[in-house]
Amino acid sequence: MDQRRAETLLAEERRRLEALLLHSTDVGIVEREGANEQGDIADSAEPFTSEEENNAIAASLRIRLAAVERAESRLAAGTYGLSVRSGTPIPDERLEADPAAELTVEEVETDRR
Repeated sequence: MDQRRAETLLAEERRRLEALLLHSTDVGIVEREGANEQGDIADSAEPFTSEEENNAIAASLRIRLAAVERAESRLAAGTYGLSVRSGTPIPDERLEADPAAELTVEEVETDRR
């Protein structure tokens, strides 16, 4: 994959993740504020469950954002598109689907076994 295409894919993924992270933070704030309002509360644990879900989503987004940052570092270092484990080239099709891919599909499947 050429550098310009990789830069574009990573920038788009970064923007998408940052927007989702911002949205999940905003949703959490609104829900916490709503939990403090008076009114009918059917389940007093619901705000806590929702907050935990938002925290889990935000944590997952931060992990994914860190993967994008590592991919950007590999791009700058000239090693983007190579498996971080074996140095084997990662096919362009995989990088198009997941621009932050660190391993080949075969390596991922081996890890799952």
